Amino acid sequence: MGFANAAGTVTDTVVRVLDVRFHGLPESQVVEQILYWVAEKSRRMVITAGPEFVMMARRDPEVARIARSADLVTPDGIGIVWAAKMQGKALPGRVTGVEVVCRLLETAARRKQRLRVFLLGASQASLNRCLAVLGESFPMHVFAGRDGYFRADELPQVMAEVAAFRPDLWLVGLGQPRQEKLIFQQLGSLPPCVAIGVGGSIDVWGGTVKRAPALLRRMNLEWLYRLVRQPSRWRRQLALPQFAWQVLKDAARRS
Repeated sequence: MGFANAAGTVTDTVVRVLDVRFHGLPESQVVEQILYWVAEKSRRMVITAGPEFVMMARRDPEVARIARSADLVTPDGIGIVWAAKMQGKALPGRVTGVEVVCRLLETAARRKQRLRVFLLGASQASLNRCLAVLGESFPMHVFAGRDGYFRADELPQVMAEVAAFRPDLWLVGLGQPRQEKLIFQQLGSLPPCVAIGVGGSIDVWGGTVKRAPALLRRMNLEWLYRLVRQPSRWRRQLALPQFAWQVLKDAARRS
């Protein structure tokens, strides 16, 4: 499956990992693609997916269907890059939501491309800090947001807020797969925008949660740093050995 690039042509860059497709674009091209979609005023969905998301898609047919429908799926996890390599295919590297969005904002500001950005997620205190930091760092852009602690019966009001803001970028940080399900269900009701699931990035951008030091990120050990800092994540991390085992089994079957 291909998709339109910044030049308007179709590029086929898909690598499949356990039936979830990933677009093998480096971060710089992902940024260009999203900015192109913003400029053309189309509705698009971007998923940044790691091994945990792949395992969710194997268990949940709705998540698998959403992954197939997304306009762009990036490898947010070194395990995805490794799994592609096991097939003899190359991905340029990790393309994470937290870094892609920052580069998007930087690139657009440098080009004087003003963006309207709505953030949905995190606690109210963390969201307020994030909005303050982003507003100070990127004064050219316009930011608004809503915390992620809302009841199901409040969803129409939440979506009315998003629609009234008319965002270019809709950043949803509700955790996977809740954020992807919400985007899939609601994007069509909004004015044209690019929606990106960003997980816990709102906490990171606001400084509530610190990322791993750069050295650990270069060593692809950010997952270990997060586990040490947040031991409650251990249940989620059980997906990693399950993912590795499935990849090895798949590779053995192919050989």
